Order: sequence, then structure tokens, then C-alpha cells
Amino acid sequence: MPIDDQFVYDPPTAPLEILYEDDDLIIVNKPAGLLSVMGRLVEHRDSAYWRILQHFPNAKVTHRLDMATSGILVFAKHRDVEVAMSRLFQQRAIQKTYTALVQGELTGQGIVDVPLITDWENRPRQKIDYDIGKSAQTQYRAMQYIAEYDCTEVKLHPITGRSHQLRVHMLHLGHPIVRDKIYNPQAKNAHTQQMALHASQIEFIHPLQKKEILIKSSPNF
Repeated sequence: MPIDDQFVYDPPTAPLEILYEDDDLIIVNKPAGLLSVMGRLVEHRDSAYWRILQHFPNAKVTHRLDMATSGILVFAKHRDVEVAMSRLFQQRAIQKTYTALVQGELTGQGIVDVPLITDWENRPRQKIDYDIGKSAQTQYRAMQYIAEYDCTEVKLHPITGRSHQLRVHMLHLGHPIVRDKIYNPQAKNAHTQQMALHASQIEFIHPLQKKEILIKSSPNF
């Protein structure tokens, strides 16, 4: 994730919560405000991956979450399982669910199917481009409207994995994610200070041990 020159990185310092661990994988609950991987500058070194490396020097990254997104993050303890997990992601054999709060009252369920591309002049912002954008699909389901804060809890299932996909797709529906500083800078009646997007469930068949892995994590917004 590119970091602009005005950005001051102040990550949470509490130890990572371990949700699952075996000989091959370690799955943690990343807090909002912590980078998934190290940035280029020394002051941006602290990250979920850097903290994992302190205990598992051979660990590898399997996927990432935006810095502002909290929730389930999976690391491989060695190269063989990294390759195997990468294959699962490519085959879309890993099911991920996110919990979000979006602005306004959203009802029903459906699929957002609009292509995305980097807005190079406004990085890291992404934008919809029907001509040269990459295919992107998100399933959504409205759960409950919270009238006091004029927001709706939704469950999001990314079919593809484009950068900022969930954030842009919710904006496209007219219901940007609460406290999203890029796509919803003028948040209304927000009762949380963090972006209200949390990787709340991941499900897959362990690529080496061939057992079902189902991990859940509840958001704190």
C-alpha cells in the first residue's frame, strides 16, 4: 500500500491476537491501523508480517488487508505452504467474508459487478473504468439498519480480490463504508473512529493437512 508523504504512521502496539496455529499456518487478528507488510521506510517497518517474522523467520505472506481494515490475516510458516495457499487463492477456493458498516439504509442482497483500475493521479485510490478496468465482483447482504447512526451492517463476500474492491463497490451502491477516509471522508454520525470494515471469516481446506479450516472474528466497531 503506497503511503503518502504527509502520512504519520502510529500503529497499535498491543500484541497480535492469534486465532489459529499449526505446523504450517498462523492466522492472526490484525487491528485497524497496522500495516499487513513492511513499508519501504524504517518508520513503516512495524507490521503484522514483521511481528510474525520475529517468531517465525521463514514465514511468508499469503494475502494482505488494507492498513485501515481489521480482521483475519493468514501467514504461511514455510515456502511449501505459501505456494499451496497461493494456488488456493488463484483457484478461488478460499472463501472470505467481511463485516462492514455502510452509510445510510441499504436493504436486500445482490452482486456488484463493476471493473476497477488504479486512479494513478490519486493513488492509492481506485476507480471504476468500464473500458480498461479489471473484472471485479462482490456479493453483499444487508443485515440490519442502525437508525441511531444512519448506517447498515452488511456482510460482504469478495468473489475477486482487487485492491480496495469492497470499498469502491459499496461507494458505487451509494453506501460508502463508515470512516473510510479515502472514499467517505465526510462521515456522518459515525460512532467509531476506525474504518468499519473487518475480515470476519475465512474458510478453506488446509492445502497440506487436508482438513477444513474455518476461522471467525468479530469486529470491534
